[in-house]
Amino acid sequence: MWPPETPYCTVDIIIRLPDRRIVLIERKNPPHGWAIPGGFVDRGESAETAAVREAREETNLDVTLVRQMHVYSDPGRDTRLHTLSVVFEAEAVGEPRAADDAKHLGVFTEDEALALDLAFDHRQILVDYFSGRY
Repeated sequence: MWPPETPYCTVDIIIRLPDRRIVLIERKNPPHGWAIPGGFVDRGESAETAAVREAREETNLDVTLVRQMHVYSDPGRDTRLHTLSVVFEAEAVGEPRAADDAKHLGVFTEDEALALDLAFDHRQILVDYFSGRY
């Protein structure tokens, strides 16, 4: 069958502030919970451009991408549909503010972040990030 049925491409951005804490959002829409900022890559857009755009839309921060961390593609990672996520690490300065799909925004240490009710497979992504296993 052409075109092939493929997963939807998304990005997640682990935004690290100068004090080494990370920015997470509380989702406004289902599935609810805390999440790494991110979203869908638009047609005609690179994953890198989508990451910068999504970070700005959800956190009001202009980010600098540091590196691509990993691709997470388990078909069950999103209960709504099959997605794969290109995860980036980014740096930012400024005052984060919840916007777009973000109901609330918080800045967390590793222990604080991992204690939250995290959406999708974001707990695993953060465990991998904090352990350097990527």
